[in-house]
Amino acid sequence: MSEIESTDQDEPAKRGRGRPKTQSDGERRTDIIDTARKTFVDLGYAGTTTETVAARCKISKQTLYRLFPSKTDLFLAVVAAHRQMMLDLPRPMGEDAPVADVLQKIFMIDIDEETQREREAFIHIVMREGAQIPEIGEILRREGIDKSRQNLADWLDGQARLGKLVIDNPLSGARILMDMLFGAMGMPNPDWKDRADRRAHLQRCIAIFASGTRPDLT
Repeated sequence: MSEIESTDQDEPAKRGRGRPKTQSDGERRTDIIDTARKTFVDLGYAGTTTETVAARCKISKQTLYRLFPSKTDLFLAVVAAHRQMMLDLPRPMGEDAPVADVLQKIFMIDIDEETQREREAFIHIVMREGAQIPEIGEILRREGIDKSRQNLADWLDGQARLGKLVIDNPLSGARILMDMLFGAMGMPNPDWKDRADRRAHLQRCIAIFASGTRPDLT
């Protein structure tokens, strides 16, 4: 075999560049919603435009409008995603664990500081502007707080049907839990030395609720 033939055979075949990888609509929606949430926090609802969000996402306005026809639609999607940041619901099918353990997961009491800051920042900007723009305050209440409470009530009702707890009014129970847990999460307390102290307090809140709804109490 000649030197030229050997070189030709040993040289790896060149590959074409091919088409660049494209995102699915689901992946793109997730990226847009995350960017929009950060933009609302940075610029406020009034200061945010769909053009700004499209530019930050590095996509065309046409692509954004195809997935979110208006700023209101985009804001609704951000609130829905934020709802998932507040309560980890719905739960996986077939989850079988003590009520108190699952509630700790639902309320994400081990949430890291960065995520905690992100979810609080969005609430603060919406509450601040809600007084000037009633529309966004109503959306947050209806699509955020009310739906979160109903989702939690549905979970409590499901646990009651499984015989894991006894509760005569799941919606009221959901309100009690959210008041206790979110009140502690959002309020600095000088009695807590660190995050571990706060976590212990959240665990006690959950334990009190779980103890008061135990089936063997009836």
